[in-house]
Amino acid sequence: MTVTMQTDNAALRERIQQDLEDTLDEELELELDDGRLDALAGDLPDVPAGSEVDRKIYFKELFRLQGELVKLQDWVQHEKKKVVVLFEGRDSAGKGGAIKRITQRLNPRVCRVAALPAPNERERTQWYFQRYVSHLPAGGEIVLFDRSWYNRAGVEKVMGFCTDEQYEEFFRSVPEFENMLIRSGTILVKYWFSITDEEQEFRFTMRIRDPLKQWKLSPMDVEARTRWEAYTKAKEKMLEKTHTAESPWWIVDAVDKKRARLNCISHFLDQIPYKEIAHAPVVLPPRVRHPDYLRGPIPPEMYVPARY
Repeated sequence: MTVTMQTDNAALRERIQQDLEDTLDEELELELDDGRLDALAGDLPDVPAGSEVDRKIYFKELFRLQGELVKLQDWVQHEKKKVVVLFEGRDSAGKGGAIKRITQRLNPRVCRVAALPAPNERERTQWYFQRYVSHLPAGGEIVLFDRSWYNRAGVEKVMGFCTDEQYEEFFRSVPEFENMLIRSGTILVKYWFSITDEEQEFRFTMRIRDPLKQWKLSPMDVEARTRWEAYTKAKEKMLEKTHTAESPWWIVDAVDKKRARLNCISHFLDQIPYKEIAHAPVVLPPRVRHPDYLRGPIPPEMYVPARY
């Protein structure tokens, strides 16, 4: 084995290790609370430099930003605002990870995700935007679209799922459609998550090897790998035709997943002039007890086995 091959293998092992750490971090994020965060972060100035410091800073910033998202949620509810956020990008670009971090501590009745499947036969005969309209927010709601009506400008064009006439009509219609949303009072924010060819190849490889992530890799994703340049051309035309003063696109550099999440959330918060809403303090009322109340027995077989 040559020195070059040894170096390449060592670099690959390091990338795999980093990816596994990211996966563990994802699980850790779902379990941590603010008290444990303090113990995790420790005294940052005294911690030696390295990847571990990056993770600690990431956790600290993530929780801070999620606290601001809770304030945003309260403001949206209080002011009856309508917020729509579009997440677009190539397969494995990190859209889902960013969406998960945004919704993680929010009320699902206020902030929900719209991830529509491929249109059925009936939907294919409807006005193109019709199936998306039913998922738009009412006052006091936030909707995050994990892929959106821009499917027509990307996957449908590249994979031949629409005609050239439908494709061109989309570009004529979408600015009008989005301007209608904005004029109706909807706050619309559009993100494109950008990754490199090499990074996508690595993430696809990790999905293939990880049985917990293989479901994320569809036959369509695999086919899309062979059409990288076609997707690039489609993305460039999409940005050229639909990046407007009223409804601009924002590009998220998503090669580093953690930085992408923090940058996206921070930028999203900057787009909305929310304010902290004052709430009356919550007072827990005393437990009301009735002397004639008797709790009925529960059969032992109804209990979930205590295996842990």
